[in-house]
Formats: sequence, structure tokens, C-alpha cells
Amino acid sequence: MTSIEDEKSRYICVDIETAGPIPGEYAMLSIGACTIGSPRRTFYVELQPDRDRTEPQSMAVHHLDMQTLRQDGYAPRDALEAFRDWLAMVLPEGQTPLFVAFNAPFDWMFIHDYFTRYLGENPFGHSALDIKALYMGYSGKPWAETSGKFLHRIYNEDKSLSHNALQDAIDQAVILEGILADMEKGTVST
Repeated sequence: MTSIEDEKSRYICVDIETAGPIPGEYAMLSIGACTIGSPRRTFYVELQPDRDRTEPQSMAVHHLDMQTLRQDGYAPRDALEAFRDWLAMVLPEGQTPLFVAFNAPFDWMFIHDYFTRYLGENPFGHSALDIKALYMGYSGKPWAETSGKFLHRIYNEDKSLSHNALQDAIDQAVILEGILADMEKGTVST
């Protein structure tokens, strides 16, 4: 039987920033990812927008500039190839990465759409672990007490999101590590 400890080597915390709420109409603008544990290994890339539509609320959150990204960002195919290659480099041989995120459904749908559209397959497959749902299930707390506000206070020195995809992925990894440590000890931090 596989333990949580055995699985940790394949957990990849991912965060993205986008131009809006759905991949069919809005571009994914940046990807940040990291391993959990030490030494932490990281990945970050900003993408050239493949769609022009923007939602003002989304753009105000991360402050990425569409024109700058058109000039300086990586073409989506190149960005995804680099991400796929990084995953292959950081994972033990034969391991499939497990996508982990804070609000995994949102981040996963963009990652899955982009990998499938540009490279023909998603190295994460169809599996994703949502940190909020993990904490809710383990702690017994209601959904309202699984927000970033609560979990950053408990596990990450009361930080708030930076909305830089790499920093947010790292901060999510810290929260996940805290939850997993609680699970291993049989305790619940509140």
C-alpha cells in the first residue's frame, strides 16, 4: 500500500494567472509550479496571449500586461513544452505528476485545455487534488473555513496571495505541507 509520504514526490503545486474565467474565451498568462518538500524546485513562465479578450477584474488582480506578454512571453506551445520537460526532470522516473492547487478546478481546466490543445496530451492526466477540499475533508470544517484567508493564517504566517503564479504555487505548497503534516500526526490545526 502506498503512503502519503511515498506520494509526496509526485505532488506538483500549480498556480496560474489568466485574462478571464474560462479557457475557451480567455488566455492563460502565466504558470507557476513547484515541488513540495525540500529542496523545493520551481518552474515559472509567462505566455503570449492566444486570445485577445480580457476581463477587467482578472487583469486587475495580477497586473500582467497583454502587450508586454505579446512581446516578451513564450509562445504557448513553447511554454507547455518547457513545463512538460520540467515535470519530467523533477519527478522520479516512472512517476506521473499529481496536479495540486488551491481551487484546483479553475487552474486544472486551463492547464488541461492548453496541454491538450498545444501538445495533444496533459502529463497530469485527469487527476487533480484540491487543497481546500483536502482540508475540508480532513478537518471536518465547513467550506467557508477553507478559504485562503483561513488556511494562510493557520499554515503560512497569515500571508495573502501575491497573484504571482510562482509565489502563489510556493505558498500553496507550504499550506499543503502543513495539512499533510497534520494528517501524519493525526492532528488538525485550526
